Amino acid sequence: MLQSWRWYGPNDPVLLDHIRQAGATDIVTAMHENYDGQTWSYESIVERRDLIKEAGLKWSTVESIPVAQAIKLTGSGAVAEIKAYKQTMRNLAKAGIWVICYNFMPVVDWTRTDLRFVTPTGGLALRFDAIDFAAYDIFILERLAASDSYTDAVVKEAKARHGLMTDAEIITLESNIISGLPGSELNHTRAGVRAAISEYDGIGHAELRDNLIAFQNEIIPLAEELGLRMCIHPDDPPFSLFGLPRVVSTIDDYRAMFKAVPSLANGVTFCVGSLGSRADNDLAAMVKELAPRIHFAHLRSVLRDAIGGFYESDHLEGSSSMIEIVDLLQTEERRRQDQGRSDREIPMRPDHGHLLLDDVDKKTNTGYSAIGRLKGLAELRGVMAALDYKHD
Repeated sequence: MLQSWRWYGPNDPVLLDHIRQAGATDIVTAMHENYDGQTWSYESIVERRDLIKEAGLKWSTVESIPVAQAIKLTGSGAVAEIKAYKQTMRNLAKAGIWVICYNFMPVVDWTRTDLRFVTPTGGLALRFDAIDFAAYDIFILERLAASDSYTDAVVKEAKARHGLMTDAEIITLESNIISGLPGSELNHTRAGVRAAISEYDGIGHAELRDNLIAFQNEIIPLAEELGLRMCIHPDDPPFSLFGLPRVVSTIDDYRAMFKAVPSLANGVTFCVGSLGSRADNDLAAMVKELAPRIHFAHLRSVLRDAIGGFYESDHLEGSSSMIEIVDLLQTEERRRQDQGRSDREIPMRPDHGHLLLDDVDKKTNTGYSAIGRLKGLAELRGVMAALDYKHD
């Protein structure tokens, strides 16, 4: 597997030289200074590609070209947004960058309630607490009819939890949930997130799935023509937030998508942590079924709790068998080699990572500190080497 590392560009606190020292060979990045609807120029892509090359690394995977809300809603402006998206795809192909990860999550991207959860070993991890999220949704955001999205028991516990929160704790919780992600323009206010949610009134699971398939019917034929591999990232977490539909969460979601748009260019970013956050997802079975379409892998693990929450565990621990998943992915690579596929090697990256050692006090992008990911990459590299040895 191609050992990759996510890099947020020249302003990333983790330098390209540090990434090379960590043992990664490939970079996963985007033109983060360009936002929804802005075409990435060929010249800017080549400049970024060459900067990475000069550091002894290769830009092999894009994460991500943002998919504008207008596209997700198929509203006014969607045509222009898709046109810009397609031009960016052409420019990336011209520059020799072939794998493009994207997502179709409405309003919020990956969502956590705690960004500094103390793990049993003392590191700091990302956590999604289902009760804290419900407390925010019902009693702080005060979304209309929000309590209908939860069981009576969760509403009762969320009310009690909210009653004990200080003003400072409420501010931190809100910031963790809606303040945006590294490399993103999206930065909601409380009023802004309410407004964004309201735009999805009348759009349920079926409607959002139709919008996704309509978008894929626009971009996948072009990807096939250009030789690109598009790989959609699953919802994170893979269940409804704020009462909004999620359409890339289960094997049935993938089956519907690939039945509608069957091209092999229409593929998957297999994120172990995202899909593993849902207890009814059988990850090994999903890898086996989706294997020919897995164009990119995010290797991280989560430990689920009994009420729908989770925290990001060490890469080889948690509620899913990372070793089994890596073994299945390497089996797929050998199958591709036998078929003579040019995309035999699957890019992977050690997704997220605990805050460890002196990174705890450094300025870092949330989830993307150096030492935690270095530890994860080293563990995963050991697993891959051992499995390769077993099959030699």
